[in-house]
Amino acid sequence: MAKDMTKGTPWKLILIFFAPTLAGNLFQQLYSMVDTIIVGRFISVEALAAVGATGFISFLVLGFAIGLTGGFSVITAQRFGSGDEEGVRRSVAVCILLSVIFTVVLTALSTATTMPLLRLLNTPDNIIQDAADYINVIYLGIVATMYYNMIAGILRALGDSKTPLYFLILSSLVNVGLDLVFIINLDMGVAGAAWATVLSQLISAVLCTLWCAKKYPILHLKRENFRVDWQFVCSHLNVGVPMAFQFSVTAVGCLVLQSAINVFGSDVIASFTAAGKVENLVTQPLGTMGTTMAVYCGQNLGAGRIDRIRKGLRDSMIMSMIFSVAGAAINFFWGGAVTGLFMDQPTAQIIGYAQQYLNTIAVFFPFLAVLYIYRNALQSMGESFVPLMGGVGEFLARLAAALILPGLIGYAGICLASPLAWIAAAVPLTAKYLAMLKKGQLQKLYERSRLPGEE
Repeated sequence: MAKDMTKGTPWKLILIFFAPTLAGNLFQQLYSMVDTIIVGRFISVEALAAVGATGFISFLVLGFAIGLTGGFSVITAQRFGSGDEEGVRRSVAVCILLSVIFTVVLTALSTATTMPLLRLLNTPDNIIQDAADYINVIYLGIVATMYYNMIAGILRALGDSKTPLYFLILSSLVNVGLDLVFIINLDMGVAGAAWATVLSQLISAVLCTLWCAKKYPILHLKRENFRVDWQFVCSHLNVGVPMAFQFSVTAVGCLVLQSAINVFGSDVIASFTAAGKVENLVTQPLGTMGTTMAVYCGQNLGAGRIDRIRKGLRDSMIMSMIFSVAGAAINFFWGGAVTGLFMDQPTAQIIGYAQQYLNTIAVFFPFLAVLYIYRNALQSMGESFVPLMGGVGEFLARLAAALILPGLIGYAGICLASPLAWIAAAVPLTAKYLAMLKKGQLQKLYERSRLPGEE
């Protein structure tokens, strides 16, 4: 059901929204880990490395898509927070139209550049074909990614974090089942893993849509909702495009890092891939808190409840610091053991590389927590420039680390690249939020979010 986050105790509302969203994200990461385990154990370590070598390439495109849909739903959350049901429907219609257009463009561009980009990134010859086979299927499934994230973003904008969870769990189970069929029974290799991911995500999106049609009258669209109001379209683009570019700028830095990793060979790539799965799992509470605050701040800005935004951000920061400590402990004590699950016969060297990376990044989790909270909060309130510049800072820090540090300190330089990027992004975001509080600029953001003629 829809949840109004403009009334009630902030920390309680945040936790109520946060818990099912986190459960969904954790479940998604767990099935992603199962997906990786199946590839590593039933195909080969080289296949695992091939999938890992495409991670940042897919993030470049899929991150752009996720940023777009997330930005579009910010306007939906603001309209819902202000009690404007017609504005919600108009916003959803704009989300649909823009998502269709960007899906066509992204699919055409990404599929045309796959192999040149893999070669540019120094992808080893023994895995490059498998990498291309995998990522091409993922790119053909951009429509599923855009579709699912659009509908899930709309539901979360209404304060419903449970419905996406239920269908994501079903989708995850379907994904694992299709993995086993496509890889083991049909011997489709890494392409089978990609098809399982795309099809399961599409199933989840369709089911979410059917549920919305049945349970949410506020989302029942009419033809007049699709009439183009260019000012309203621009308000969505003004939030969505900077968020999308922020993701892509970060991804470009990650691509440079991937190129540096590829030079170390397929064993290091496989190790880094497995360690990355553990990282994604233990940092899910931090990212989920950011997603929660995007909805919370968006709704409260729409309602003009600036006081609640300040209280909610304070409470979310306290909770995220606790999650940072817990995640670091998991990395230190169990990270290496978990990475060993991804391969049939992992060597001590591969496990050692993974543990070194996980130990290094764990120390810097508080900076990642700050990054997620302030970036999502500022974006949801229509302040897109500083988050974008934070993304540029993140890119430059990761770029410098990837190009300079490996030559000085070897693999340890790879391990430090992400933490340095987190710090570079978190500092300007924090400074901007504190300056806004001091100068009373949050009220100006509320006034800017009003529609023409709206009191």
